Amino acid sequence: MKLQMHSIHFDADQKLIDFVQKKVDKLETFYDRVIDGEVFFRLNNSGVENKTVEIKLNIPGNQLFAKEDAKSFEEATDLATEALRRQLRKFKVKQMAH
Repeated sequence: MKLQMHSIHFDADQKLIDFVQKKVDKLETFYDRVIDGEVFFRLNNSGVENKTVEIKLNIPGNQLFAKEDAKSFEEATDLATEALRRQLRKFKVKQMAH
């Protein structure tokens, strides 16, 4: 899946980018019509859970979004992809009902 990665005010290393790409690619097993996506990495100055990951997925006629904070970008990515997986499931069920 084509993903645009944006790291705000820092440079994400290739390992992190590959990790996120792999996690988001797995979402295609739940819904194979995902067009593309965008990922934003942000560092916050507050608290322990200061890493934010935002993932936007474009699917036909809709856009799904998840934003999660965690101690690491990997953990935030896990949480965000899990939230998107639930959204994709719901969307797919709605599609089948019509």
